[in-house]
This record gives sequence, C-alpha cells and structure tokens, in this order.
Amino acid sequence: MRIVLAPDSYKDALCAHDAAAAMATGVRRAIPDAKLVVCPMGDGGEGTLDALLAATGAQRREANAHDALGRPIRAAWGWQQESHTAYIELAETSGLQALTRDERTARYSTTVGVGELICEALDAGAEHLLLMLGGSATNDGGAGMLTALGARLLDARGQPLPPGGAALAELADLDLSGLDPRLQHLVVETAVDVDNPLTGERGASAVFGPQKGAAYQDVKSLDAALGHFADHVARALGKDHRHVPGTGAAGGMGFAAHAILASSLRPGIELVMEQVGFERILSDADLVITGEGQLDGQSLSGKTPIGIARAAKRHDVPVVILAGCLGSGWQAAYEEGVTAAFALADRPMELEAALKACAGQLADRAEAVARLVSAWTSN
Repeated sequence: MRIVLAPDSYKDALCAHDAAAAMATGVRRAIPDAKLVVCPMGDGGEGTLDALLAATGAQRREANAHDALGRPIRAAWGWQQESHTAYIELAETSGLQALTRDERTARYSTTVGVGELICEALDAGAEHLLLMLGGSATNDGGAGMLTALGARLLDARGQPLPPGGAALAELADLDLSGLDPRLQHLVVETAVDVDNPLTGERGASAVFGPQKGAAYQDVKSLDAALGHFADHVARALGKDHRHVPGTGAAGGMGFAAHAILASSLRPGIELVMEQVGFERILSDADLVITGEGQLDGQSLSGKTPIGIARAAKRHDVPVVILAGCLGSGWQAAYEEGVTAAFALADRPMELEAALKACAGQLADRAEAVARLVSAWTSN
C-alpha cells in the first residue's frame, strides 16, 4: 500500500515536516511494510519555505532583515540558481508566530522585512519570485515592503509615514518613482491562502485584524486606512485593485503584490503542489493523509487539506484529514473530495496541553486510520 503523508503545519505545535514524521510513526505501527511518501506541504504560510526547499532542492540562504516590529533579525529565503527563482515566505520576517501575544499589534506591525528579502533576491539575479503569504502579523497593505523597495509614503508635511497600517490614514503623497527598476523584469507569483478582498466586511482588517492584536475599535479605523491607501494607489496606477479576491491576504500584502508588483494571486497550495510535482505523486497513491491545526468552513477558501483533496479527487484517491480541531462548517469538506476527517484530541484538555500532545495524538490518529484501511483492504 502506498500512502502519501502531506500535512501542513499545526500552528503553535508542529511544523509540516514534524507533523509528517508523526504521521509516519503512527502508520508504521499499523502497517510496517507500507510504502510511505512523506511530503510536507504548505499553502503560503509559515513552513511553506521549508517544504519547498525540501521538495525542489533549492538553496537555503539567510539575510539581515527586520521583523514585524522593526527589530533586526536573520531571515531565510530560497534560491534556485538554474531558473533564477527566489522563494520568499512572508512569515520569515513578518510572521505572527514570532511575536508573543503581548507583542501583537496590527496597528504598527510592518512588512518591511519582506521588501528587504526581495532586494536580496534581486541582488542575486532573480528573474522569477514565488512570494508566499500567510501567517502574517501585519495589516499595512504591503506598505512596509514597498518602502524597502524604494517607494515613498509621505504625510501632509512631506515626512515619511511611520510603520504600520494605522499610519496609512495620514498618507498624503504616494511616490512610486523610486521603486527598484529591476522589479520591471521580475515575474512574481504570489501564494495566498484566502480569497478576501482588501477592505470591507470580508477585508483584511475585519476578518484577520483581531487575531493580530487589533482591538474592536481598531478594526474600523484600520479598514478605513487601507481604503485610503487603496485610493492613492488607484490614482497612481489608474486602476482600483482593492476588490480583487486575495488582495486582503496577509493584512493586504496581496494588494501590494498584485497592484504594484503586477503579481498573479493564486491559491498557495496550488503553487506548492506544482513545485513539488504532487500530481505525479498522486498517480500511484492508494491513500492520502493530510491535516492542519483547524478544519472549518473557511478552509475551503484555499487551505492545504482542501487543495490536496481536490487534487486527489481527480485521481480517485481517498483523503483523510487529521485536524487539531473541527470548526464550524467543516462538513463542507466532504464535497471537495475528503473521505473522512477526525479531530486529534481524545479527551477534553486545555489548549497548551493539546499543543504539547499534538505529535503523539497525530501519530495515534494516523495509526487508527492505517489500521482501519488495512482491515478494510485485507477483506
């Protein structure tokens, strides 16, 4: 039996690589001679870079950059010399998981580090960029990234705006003339894991701002600030991009990537599957086990397990999802090619305890699935 193990990360608990290893442990307890294809995945969020490096053999590089609060850090990115392709994951510099809960502030966090990594890629000779969004701590519409690439965002006094999404309300002059000219020859593809627009009830601030530290009263002002920024961009470019699906990804980073870097916005899992040759992997698979921290109705917008299930459905391969928890609307996954879905916890427990137990529970659930499949196929 050939079983593909293709999980995403389990937020705050396991990276995708460790999650796949835990699944493998459980499956081997039940079916020692199973042929396992271990393929950690991602949809653009944290851990996607590692999954791509492992699958493509791209070189891992590091550079000096700044995190979401403007602190100096060393950040990783990927480089494929043969194709002059760079892999940049937003979460490496501007990720939510790098901040403590007390540090999370959607008003002031910045994407400047992403722009710094893009500059590194341009210096290396990049002609193609795969920009992976997801897991962001930011709500600045990609303004920080643009300043690192040479754009100027000025207030009414002609002074540069301070970092963060809240400051965009004071934007009086958007000057794109200083953008790095090498960007004109860079083909950018952006991996997004949501289809939200930039602003409005389904926009970046309203839907994702609270989990990044935005208080209830901040959401409206942050949404208005992003709208004000979008007004300036529309005047500069002659076209309004704020309603394009996916522009609300990563606190509006999808907007800057699409409108100013001329990037396509695609479901991250589709781009990752292309890079790792997942269709080929599915061609002779008997079962796929995937999963992530939570499966719910929003997962259908482009999360890893659903993208995998849709691909597996084309090959008539059953898919089992092992999720940290099953949220509202998860049953819709059945319509997307999911055969079965299970939550990891085997008893009520506090969140911190569940995070610590994640690897063991994942192995146990994978073993249970493998035992059931083994019994079914042997009859």
